[in-house]
Amino acid sequence: MNAIDVSGLVKRFGDKTVVDHVTMQVAEGEISGFLGPNGSGKTTTIRVMCGLLTPDEGEGRVLGHDLRTDGLRIKREVGYMTQKFSFYEDLTIEENLTFVARLYDLDPIAASVRDTLEDLGLSSRRNQLAGTLSGGWKQRLALAACIMHKPKLLLLDEPTAGVDPKARREFWDEIHLRASSGLTVLVSTHYMDEAERCHRIHYISYGKLLASGTVAEVIDNAGLTTVVLEGGDVTGAADLLTGRAGVDQVAPFGLSLHVVGSDRTALVEAARDVAGVTGSDWREDHTSLEDVFIQFMGQSTDNMA
Repeated sequence: MNAIDVSGLVKRFGDKTVVDHVTMQVAEGEISGFLGPNGSGKTTTIRVMCGLLTPDEGEGRVLGHDLRTDGLRIKREVGYMTQKFSFYEDLTIEENLTFVARLYDLDPIAASVRDTLEDLGLSSRRNQLAGTLSGGWKQRLALAACIMHKPKLLLLDEPTAGVDPKARREFWDEIHLRASSGLTVLVSTHYMDEAERCHRIHYISYGKLLASGTVAEVIDNAGLTTVVLEGGDVTGAADLLTGRAGVDQVAPFGLSLHVVGSDRTALVEAARDVAGVTGSDWREDHTSLEDVFIQFMGQSTDNMA
């Protein structure tokens, strides 16, 4: 069964179509990644799904509830973590969670707050003002507030932006732990390593959903070839390859050059020719999710232009 099942979602603001006929499904217990450039419509789509915005067109169900008629029920069964830290910085962690517990009519409040503090490892900092927390601890507080009412679905909007790698890994360990118990998660991210930790991913660009599937499926379906050049004059190789037939991306990675294209024959010919001129070695390599991400961005048109 799908926790999210939406079809043809459209959301406009004035004459701008921000979500353009998006159709997607997220299975129960799945961690689903939501990828796309800034301004691509990820946040607006998430807000439609959690009942904060009403779609202009399309239909769907979230946790079995109709998007158009059951918005209040959806809100009570969903945990939504926004991009921006949205709690009271002049209240303590415990006071913030107490406020959230009252919003959800949790009973008894004190026990709900105590259990949530213990669950997320916040007990020792319960009396610390939220405004004095580091990025990682603010993130942990935000997650605590999202799950204290025991939602069936978590919608996380770029939850790890601005936190260090250790905090990011701990956050994802926590998410996988929750998903193993049946919680469904839809998380938007710009980090490719985070996307690869998802069961499935969905790529949206300027309002249009371009790809859905496992990471391996999305990479395979993109139909890209990747070549790496090493040694010799890789800087000169980059200049010679840029603009060549079959070459869509040229990017330095340390002492090597990463070259990507959708026409394998033309790409390999260009790489072989340039490697011979610059004294470089070349080889085919695995296409990465980042290569696919960049390719999609290059092929899309800004819907706000």
